[in-house]
Amino acid sequence: MPPYLAGRTAEQNEARRVLGQRTILENVILTGLRGVGKTVLLQAIKTSAAATGWLWVGTDLSESANLTEERLATRIIADISLATSSIVPRETRQHNVVVTRADREREPLNYEVLGNYFRATPGLIADKLKATLEFVWSVLPRKDIAGIIFAYDEAQNLADHAEKNEYPLSLLLEVFQSIQRKGLPFMLVLTGLPTLLPKLVEARTYSERMFRVMFLKQLDDEASREAIVKPIDQANCPRKFSLVVVDRIVALSGGYPFFIQFICKELYDVSIGKIQPGEIDFVPESDIIRKLDTDFFEGFLARLTDRQRELLQVIAMLSNCDSEFTVGEAVLASKQALSKPFTASHINQLLGSLADAGLVYKSRFGKYSLAVPLLSGFIHRQMAAEHNLS
Repeated sequence: MPPYLAGRTAEQNEARRVLGQRTILENVILTGLRGVGKTVLLQAIKTSAAATGWLWVGTDLSESANLTEERLATRIIADISLATSSIVPRETRQHNVVVTRADREREPLNYEVLGNYFRATPGLIADKLKATLEFVWSVLPRKDIAGIIFAYDEAQNLADHAEKNEYPLSLLLEVFQSIQRKGLPFMLVLTGLPTLLPKLVEARTYSERMFRVMFLKQLDDEASREAIVKPIDQANCPRKFSLVVVDRIVALSGGYPFFIQFICKELYDVSIGKIQPGEIDFVPESDIIRKLDTDFFEGFLARLTDRQRELLQVIAMLSNCDSEFTVGEAVLASKQALSKPFTASHINQLLGSLADAGLVYKSRFGKYSLAVPLLSGFIHRQMAAEHNLS
């Protein structure tokens, strides 16, 4: 977590408004490119939720948890049991179906209890999960709890698998829409790449109406400077950045909070031996960029095929590569740059696989964007290095 959360006041205020709902009409999606601060904002919302009486459950959504409907249901039950296992329900005796020892009058809502209830409920997995969540709310001490928030990071991993007759994403949407219609204060907060919302809409057309979407963009120059300077001032650090260095960090980072933190940390690591007070007035740009390439960018391209890499190189050559581009533009560029150019159908196929890898996303009809900030610069540096070696 950064010491100071800059430039997200509007989003935090909007989250507080959503947390004030008595009847859940809106869930939350936090989306944006990698490095834009989605997870950090999620943690800030968690603090606000706890202060207003919400229970908070959830974790990162791994691909394995999303393979089948039953695995996703197990993930949800395991998550909620971590929060409720220390809470003794109001009346357990009347729900003897889940009590493992009949002589116990009161039993905590642990995973064993909730798992037993889930398995004992007849019907489809969606029916079982709805009944289990309704049971949880029926026995919680409601005067102390405003509701339960199910928060899942990396939610772009959610997907239906029609070829296997498994629909975990549809299950999630159906279950929460159903229990919210019954007035249960259970809210979804999903965080993920921009590929998330199209997946939700494809799974259930009504899902767009279920969510308040907050698309996080990079910080403007003023907020970027605050993100750099305020933590230093608040901690009363003896070493500060000169105005020239602050401006250079803003430019190098592109306003992305992750890169701001990365560059600032590297600058302090370089100057750590200079214990005397004063200004840091130099940015070793080439060293920082080289480390950023190694620590951040290279991991995204490590598992790509040669043709996927070639397509990214073609995209990086476009003048609009950092905003939006079309398949037609990529086809034309490939004809100019490659001895074996791409066809439109091949590019569509490759863009689908790159989207699954979290590297591109469909921003709107016929338009695509890179999902990793400043990725085009890294690709250009790689191409220059390969050219020099040859």
